[in-house]
Amino acid sequence: MPDAPLLEIENLQAFYGSFQALFGVSLSVSVGETIAVIGANSAGKSTLMKSIVGLVQTKNSQIRFRGNELSGLETHRIVASGIALVPEGRRLFRSLSVEENLMAGGQLKRNGPWSLAEIYNLFPVLGERRHQAATSLSGGQQQMVAIGRALMANPELILIDELSLGLAPIVIKDIYAALPRVTAAGTTAIVVEQDTAQALTVASRVYCLRGGRITLEGEPSALSRADISNAYFGV
Repeated sequence: MPDAPLLEIENLQAFYGSFQALFGVSLSVSVGETIAVIGANSAGKSTLMKSIVGLVQTKNSQIRFRGNELSGLETHRIVASGIALVPEGRRLFRSLSVEENLMAGGQLKRNGPWSLAEIYNLFPVLGERRHQAATSLSGGQQQMVAIGRALMANPELILIDELSLGLAPIVIKDIYAALPRVTAAGTTAIVVEQDTAQALTVASRVYCLRGGRITLEGEPSALSRADISNAYFGV
């Protein structure tokens, strides 16, 4: 029998108060995959990420991680189970240095491959600037800090929300080049992205969201530009 999915979501209905943002979203993620979630602004991508870690209200939904139900759990318990979120906008601690921000991610002291040395090996510029205030770095370097901070928790699953938003193309290229090293170390990834071309370069599979619903799922090699355009824009 095939291994059970690392993450399995069924019929996800997500709400902000009385406003429904996701409608019956179902997806699965296997160990070692890099899943790309694409879609335009307000498609529901960030809501999906927040729902997984318990930051958004859900109803009549199942979110299972290694077979254990997450729905209804507090966020700190979900994170402790082995899921880390890199939030949109990075949300670095303004008063802390690069290294202090990274160390904050390691407070759970989970066993795994990621340490300060490994983060600096993954993103050498952070080692060079470890004593600088994290928010004094460029946007791309701040994103590296945010990813490194999440990895310091040694998660089994990392969720990276809007990876390339607002970043220079050369920095985006460097961050995407690091992702295969992340998954090779045993960390499964879900990447939320508006830049479809970039996302497809690293994805094992891709899901497209539009209007809070999944409009496309498949392996990048099996999807045509027309397929993706139709799912993305609904035309």
